[in-house]
Amino acid sequence: MKIAKASLVKPGENRLYAVFALMVSYFVFAYSGRFGQVSILLYYAVWLPLVLVDYRRVLGSYRKYIWIFAFAIFACISVFWSAAPGTTTRAGVQYLTHVICALIAMRVLDVRTLTLGSVAGAGLVLVYSLLFGVYHFDPLDGTISFVGAFASKNQLGFYASLAVFFSFAAVVILGQRGIWLAVCGVVGLLAAYCLHASQSATSVLTTAAVIGLVIGMRVFSMLPPKSRKLLFIAASVFGVITVIAAVYGGAVDSILGIFGKDSTLTGRTYLWQQGIEAAMASPVIGIGYQAYWVQGFSEPERLWEEFFIGSRSGFHFHNTFIETMVEMGGIGLVLLTGLLLAGLLGHLKRVLSEKESSEPLVLFGVSALLFVRAFAEIDVIFPYQIGSFLLYVVAGKLTMPVAPVALPRVFNVRDDSLRAIVQPLGAGPVYPHR
Repeated sequence: MKIAKASLVKPGENRLYAVFALMVSYFVFAYSGRFGQVSILLYYAVWLPLVLVDYRRVLGSYRKYIWIFAFAIFACISVFWSAAPGTTTRAGVQYLTHVICALIAMRVLDVRTLTLGSVAGAGLVLVYSLLFGVYHFDPLDGTISFVGAFASKNQLGFYASLAVFFSFAAVVILGQRGIWLAVCGVVGLLAAYCLHASQSATSVLTTAAVIGLVIGMRVFSMLPPKSRKLLFIAASVFGVITVIAAVYGGAVDSILGIFGKDSTLTGRTYLWQQGIEAAMASPVIGIGYQAYWVQGFSEPERLWEEFFIGSRSGFHFHNTFIETMVEMGGIGLVLLTGLLLAGLLGHLKRVLSEKESSEPLVLFGVSALLFVRAFAEIDVIFPYQIGSFLLYVVAGKLTMPVAPVALPRVFNVRDDSLRAIVQPLGAGPVYPHR
């Protein structure tokens, strides 16, 4: 049986395969630690072979992607000064190939398919966690929380956040109906329960903030583009003033108190201090990609012991910018921050200027979620993580031409008749076919 190329690689016509590929990717990203590195091959298997189907459509022109690849290339180059060259080499190659797969996905996915596939993928991850998950005791704050099938409640919270956002986006922004309306409702409810059970303050607060932001931008999008920009500027000024007043008024401590947190954010401020001190050892180029948290090195061993990390792995500074500064210095920090801001501001510009802004609004929401979480989590700088996958998909979409808005066809006449109508509009002389 011959399978049409469009059913695999043409955005909008490959929805069945694309949703399946996203479900596989989400599940592998979430549970490769449980099922081993062999499961990573499934991720490569659903994206890389598409190059053989239609390499022009799938790859495009990589000259446009130099700014997107810059951080991954610098991560690979850092092997030359890395404190752990073997670790950096392996991790750098993994990250680079991960980026390639994400850009392949970006070219074969339209925004609607990305949204529906993410609902299905995140839903699958949450169902597995609910079926096989466990509770963990946190010795730092003395709480017991549901971590699902993960080793951290924050990871469960992240997938729950994505499930809530994409379910919301599918129904409210993209207007999805039919069977997908029911699927989004079920997944959204499961995600809300997981957010509550995980007690992840970061995930709950960032999800609420981004949903609120997207709702506000949705209201803006109902106005003409010029009015949107003026209203957005006014709302931004008012928002900044409100946030500053809330900080000085003690609102932050009150909110943290609801989640049983204090001003140290369960030791994160101490971790940030330690990370900044470590970054000063090599502030320009860092100590090498993923070359800090290596078993046998004195500083990470000390921090693992202080934070009761018996596995001596899977730990970080709980801040993407500090983690990047430690490993890849100021150069890496500029490259990664530029990538985050490009996605955020690039899609914001499209939301404020394009007549039809539904799809840019979804991508803006994803960018906002990743950017806000970057101040408290590490979602985008490691390979085989859903955060880094979405980062490069969102950034890559900025290089794609904007599809024209389809207009209804009102004529069903011969070409000569249509030319007779168009010619008086200033299109120049039109000659009939000979």
